[in-house]
Amino acid sequence: MPLPLSGLLVVALEQAVAAPLCTCRLADAGARVLKIERPEGDFARYYDKLAHGESAYFVWLNRGKESVILDLTQADDKALLAAMLARADVFVQNLKPGAIAKLGFPLDALRRQHPRLIICSISGYGEDGPYATRKAYDMLVQTESGLASITGSPDAPARVGVSVCDIAAGMNAYEAILEALIARERSGEGAAVSISLFDAMADWMAVPLMHTEAGSPPKRIGLAHPSIAPYGAFKTKDGADILISIQSDREWRVLAEKVLDDRALAADPAFSTNVERVRRRGETDRRVQAVFGATDEAALTQKLAAADIAFARVNDTASLARHPHLRRIEVGTPSGPVSYAPPAARSDGETRRYRAVPALGEHTDRVWAEFLPGHSRPRRKVDERA
Repeated sequence: MPLPLSGLLVVALEQAVAAPLCTCRLADAGARVLKIERPEGDFARYYDKLAHGESAYFVWLNRGKESVILDLTQADDKALLAAMLARADVFVQNLKPGAIAKLGFPLDALRRQHPRLIICSISGYGEDGPYATRKAYDMLVQTESGLASITGSPDAPARVGVSVCDIAAGMNAYEAILEALIARERSGEGAAVSISLFDAMADWMAVPLMHTEAGSPPKRIGLAHPSIAPYGAFKTKDGADILISIQSDREWRVLAEKVLDDRALAADPAFSTNVERVRRRGETDRRVQAVFGATDEAALTQKLAAADIAFARVNDTASLARHPHLRRIEVGTPSGPVSYAPPAARSDGETRRYRAVPALGEHTDRVWAEFLPGHSRPRRKVDERA
């Protein structure tokens, strides 16, 4: 059975994280993705060498693509890109706003020349506006958007430990392209969409923003919750950190009676509502910690599970690697297979196979022959590296 996007051609002038994540999802769904790399390669290839000699980020985000080296300062290479775009369904690019036009491919002209083409541009702050020309990497946007101000301990702001702004923008781009493909089926017309890291994170910051504008700005409180109590991590007798989440007053009564073994506390009006528990957060947490701290992890988690209380162990990444719920896929790379978690979505009855991560320039000769037949590919010094 063909994959949902089989037969679609995607040209990706991309690097780093956001755009490669988007096109990786398109490739996973069956699209043919031609990844255009500068002669030295996507700089994400060189972030580290921790995935059997390959960059972990690059291996995660570039499976199933074809790598084509182009030097877009050269007329021949521009001609090949133009030939590719003439046959493409989707063009994804994450150059600095205005850079693609300077290379000779203004987006409005591409829309006129190829009315069925879907163009997706990903940038830090969008194609226009006062910050449009700023460089914008993930952690910069985490701070600029206010995300870091609500992340971390009371002592200092912190970055989220993964590239959430890039990831959010990449997934926004993926969904926007899918919407544009559906619309094209109805109208025959392509589209030009713009995604920015800042807009993606500002969307995620909607609730903290509304709280702030209502006069109640959120505070950094680590693994606690600013609006709910008890909701946080508590240490067991044998040193494990267990996080619980009490979402309703009924759940509080269950926790007090069946886990804390304190019927009086369950009936105490000073703790009977979330508003009162938040007002007395210190005492609420002290009551919970007293019981958790006197109980071993195994016994405590058994009681929490039996009472149907939401809880989780505060794991590290080594614990994730051994986690019984972790699914894995194996993906080929130029240095050998690498195992990591697959995309979250699963379809009933489908076992999806994931194609390999390309070596730099692996598909360059084939693409030249396919898109500009009879045109001799220029040989340059960079070919030896590829």
